[in-house]
Amino acid sequence: MGRPLLAVFGATFVIRFAFGITTAIFASYLLGESQGIGGAAIGTVGIVIAMSPIGEFTTVLFAGVAADRWGRWRVLVSGMAAASVLTALVSTTRNAVTLGAINLLFGVASGAILAASLALVADASGAEERGLEMGRFDAMNLSGWVLGFAFGFAALAAVPNSELGATFLLSAAVLAAGVLFVMLAVRHRPRFTPRPSTMRRLLAGALRRPDVWLVTLPWLVIYMLIGTALAFLGSSSGAVGIPPIYLAVLIGGGGLLLVLTQPFFGGLSDRVGRMRLLGVGTAGFVLVMVAAGLIASYGALPVLLALAGIGIVGALAYGPAALAALADLSESISRATTMAIYTLTISLGMVLGLVLSTTLYAQLGTVGIDLFFAGISTTLVALTLVRWHRIRAGTIGITTPAR
Repeated sequence: MGRPLLAVFGATFVIRFAFGITTAIFASYLLGESQGIGGAAIGTVGIVIAMSPIGEFTTVLFAGVAADRWGRWRVLVSGMAAASVLTALVSTTRNAVTLGAINLLFGVASGAILAASLALVADASGAEERGLEMGRFDAMNLSGWVLGFAFGFAALAAVPNSELGATFLLSAAVLAAGVLFVMLAVRHRPRFTPRPSTMRRLLAGALRRPDVWLVTLPWLVIYMLIGTALAFLGSSSGAVGIPPIYLAVLIGGGGLLLVLTQPFFGGLSDRVGRMRLLGVGTAGFVLVMVAAGLIASYGALPVLLALAGIGIVGALAYGPAALAALADLSESISRATTMAIYTLTISLGMVLGLVLSTTLYAQLGTVGIDLFFAGISTTLVALTLVRWHRIRAGTIGITTPAR
């Protein structure tokens, strides 16, 4: 593994670990209560948390353009430094309006970080091993999130709510350490020469490609599901009888599973083809949502939990295959801009998921959640089938020997 990839992977883990801690405790910190969340407070929490993905999807394309024109390392380090400062500022207030403003700016920094990171991984890997490297990236990305959540949930159990601000300071310190790590790891990199491409050319080159959208749009519906779960899982777990410390241990085990499976699935996509792994991932997500709906209706029966577990393993195949497919389609000169489309869709998905799921639940109760799951499943399957059809028809090019 070369030094650039080592720097990106290390920075990715640090970034997501710090972000995971922050996200896990954010709702409880805002409300001043570590367990349970009343219906009247859902709207306030949802709006404040949604500010981050709003800031991300409204600016990430411009961050991608900046990374393509003025340097991906510069954008990555600048985004990490800004995120560190903003995270520290969260510890100074619990005012909803102020936290919303900070979270909006935090989303801007987060989008810049992810677009630059993905472009750097694609730059440093060839087409025939890109799935493996994207799998490693996803392993660091997701395991950082998961372990950060586990740490955050443990903090909810161990730290009085009045002292949760110190946890944000810890996250800020972790991000600052990540900045130092990246600067040391790439201190001998070649000097970057600004690219002459205009913003209009870079945006047009990335946005006017249906094949790019067919890879990224499924993430919109996936993150509609994920965003809802991440926002309220920590604060609602105690209300349904799951102590946060148990949830922390469970999620920590999930982080180990991610580290083991993501490089494996990424390498498998290099050998047998991106589309096959995307199909496995789609089936896995559908199975998870079917199992979740059944568990909501009939309880946590062992057979339903096993069904959900099988679905989760299958769903993990989606990430590295999708990221590698997107990198295959991107051109070097506009790669960060193309990768920014992925970031745009996942952040928009988090916003839409929060709005739609809470609205459906408020109006229809558990039936609304079942409809939410059904809509996500149907849309994800439809998009996957459309892309499969375009590949069979030859309208989407294949850049690796494996189909």
